[in-house]
Amino acid sequence: MQLNRYVHSLGDYLRQRHGERVHKLSLEAGFTCPNRDGAKGHGGCTFCNNASFSPNEKTREDLSAQLARGRAHVERRFGTKKYLAYFQAYTNTYEEVETLDRLYRAALAEQAVIGLSVGTRPDCVPNPVLDLLQGYQDEGYEVWLELGLQSAFDDSLARVNRGHGFAEYADAVRRTRARGIKLCTHLIVGLPGEAPEQTLDSLERVLELGVDGLKLHPLHVVKNTYLAWQWRRGEYQPLGQDDYVAVAAECVRRTPAEVVYHRLTGTAQDDLLLAPAWCAHKWPVLNAIGENLQRLGGQGSALGERSWS
Repeated sequence: MQLNRYVHSLGDYLRQRHGERVHKLSLEAGFTCPNRDGAKGHGGCTFCNNASFSPNEKTREDLSAQLARGRAHVERRFGTKKYLAYFQAYTNTYEEVETLDRLYRAALAEQAVIGLSVGTRPDCVPNPVLDLLQGYQDEGYEVWLELGLQSAFDDSLARVNRGHGFAEYADAVRRTRARGIKLCTHLIVGLPGEAPEQTLDSLERVLELGVDGLKLHPLHVVKNTYLAWQWRRGEYQPLGQDDYVAVAAECVRRTPAEVVYHRLTGTAQDDLLLAPAWCAHKWPVLNAIGENLQRLGGQGSALGERSWS
């Protein structure tokens, strides 16, 4: 299944923009989170175990070593020659601006790194941080700010102990877009107490404010989280694959063609994943989304835009 026939993917966007394949290299730079250190709360989000999505979460390697290891793997597998340094684990703007500049500059100075993708929370992007990112973009670097919203419903965010609401997200978006920084928003499908269809409402609210990119994730249960305790007690039931695929495909159909999809599903490491089992493998999920879009129409088709097929 050639999913890019139906979806405006990050890979295609970067290839068109830079003339060749560009790959993101995940980094762990030692950040924490205001929802863990007591500034906003303790324990983090109920679903959060960063080791489940960040391959470098437990590493003691410096950034240069992480990038070198990532480059070697990706170049051997794909022949890639250009990279984005992806500051992924925890809240990667949660530090003094001088420290952030030192870390970001260290990554940008590495061989073949042409830009940054910075993952963070909507309540951790003060103006000086946005000015810093704008400065890199003005220098010609590819810069993406990734905001983990997860849901536009404050009651859903409270249930998973996010420590912020939609208002903080809306404020961060306005200030980010005023500076021309490219913005990618993360949404989770299947949060506790939230119907899958509510993701479509969250999508509409995100699109109304304006966004350049989107990431969709199914909520999966991993070890060493409060969500795992809820799941074991029968207080949380994960979505089935078919339900997730239907919502993800409909999100794509309702998304304007110019918005870039950075991700359409998410997986967890086998040694951490508890449920659902289908979250262990991405390709069956992506293929099912592609088949749905092939049948119903590609990105933007629900808006009357051209189908990517």
